[in-house]
Amino acid sequence: MRTTLVIARRQLASYFNGPAAYIVVCLMLGFLGFFFWQTFFLQGVTSVRNLYELVSVMLVVAAPALTMNLIAEEKRTGSIELLLTMPVRDADVIVGKLLGVLGLYVVFLAITFVYPIAVSQFGNLDWGPVWSGYLGLFLQGAAMLSIGLLASSWTDNQVVAFFVGLILNFAFWFADRILPFLPRGLVTSVVEWLSFDRHLTPMTRGVVDTRDVVYFLSLTGFALLLAFRSLESRRWR
Repeated sequence: MRTTLVIARRQLASYFNGPAAYIVVCLMLGFLGFFFWQTFFLQGVTSVRNLYELVSVMLVVAAPALTMNLIAEEKRTGSIELLLTMPVRDADVIVGKLLGVLGLYVVFLAITFVYPIAVSQFGNLDWGPVWSGYLGLFLQGAAMLSIGLLASSWTDNQVVAFFVGLILNFAFWFADRILPFLPRGLVTSVVEWLSFDRHLTPMTRGVVDTRDVVYFLSLTGFALLLAFRSLESRRWR
């Protein structure tokens, strides 16, 4: 665990040692601020549910952008070989990398909390759905970042990692939107269950179902397992 935390701290610090994190976070905040307030004043309702929808959309692109270099860049430069020869387990590398980028995402979520505070000044804001909504965003973010990490573990090219992560995250985000075009049955049930919105939406309404929590945690764990296997396979080449 100590090694994992060391890797996580170094990964988080690396984001702030360069412009990448600042650019991505500023773009996300700019996009969020423009569309959130525009919609808020049009609806005239004391609610931040639109905030969750906007963050969910942004993560489709932001998650692979933040994770594309986690393993791919290490492979390209050859530093992954040096890292793996040290007394560090593959699991420590994978989990540490995820915790590092997840820490950056938590910083972003903390900054966006000014929106619920600001909205509460316009009326009586129900804080129950706010807290559960942020829980949902955290869980979905962890899942999407782990998918981006998985994509990064498959290649030594950051651009390829970005587009693979983008396609995978988009598939999970877009899944429920194709349901009207599918015949009712097992396929639609599976597609609906795989959809991010299917599990995030109840949380934005204040309903925390353990099945939704388990879904996000399972998806995160499965992606990390695949990334671990991908990294482990390099030892046998």
